[in-house]
Amino acid sequence: MIRTNVVYLSVLKGIAYRQKLPSGGSGIVIIREGCAQPGIASISKTSGEAIPAANMPKDLFPEEAFKEAIALTAGLPYRKLGGVQWKGETVSETEAAPEEAVPEQVVVDSAEYEKIVEKYTDKDGKLSYALLNKDLIRFAHASRVVRQMLDEGGKQKEISRYVVSAKFRAVTGNKKLSDEQAMKMAELLDEVSPKGAFKELNGEIRRSLKARKE
Repeated sequence: MIRTNVVYLSVLKGIAYRQKLPSGGSGIVIIREGCAQPGIASISKTSGEAIPAANMPKDLFPEEAFKEAIALTAGLPYRKLGGVQWKGETVSETEAAPEEAVPEQVVVDSAEYEKIVEKYTDKDGKLSYALLNKDLIRFAHASRVVRQMLDEGGKQKEISRYVVSAKFRAVTGNKKLSDEQAMKMAELLDEVSPKGAFKELNGEIRRSLKARKE
């Protein structure tokens, strides 16, 4: 099981983690041994690549370090560290200020998340949102529960939540997977999608709801 955590880099001696940006996007923070200033970059939703902060010293935090950090932290929850202290080859976290406190995170099993990614990876080895949405829409059309929710005038968000959660339970083989865990996986998938990972599914549900009212 994984909670908010950090990864160790090989490009340079340092650690990295993902953080939630005030704008709502995702960012990468690199803390390098012996360097008081962290390396910070946002993650582009269109390319998935790092966009370093303007005042960041690129000689200390090269592009390769951010590429490795993005790859290693893919699928991990966000983190926010206070101070850190290096002890040989490892790093420990010093006590953070009150405003640095990290809220409790939904625990996601990394192996189950990988099953979701593997299920919807295309022949070129890339996560395919087209495959994901096609499968979710097919499931929605075949589900008696979804038909009942549509007939009763359910909300699009609630129906989408049911479809994603039920399908992810089937894909992972974990019938005890909670809605919160499933939606956390959905959130992680949505981070790297330029138009929203479930745009087609949501659109199909909205059309179905509209057709019921006509």
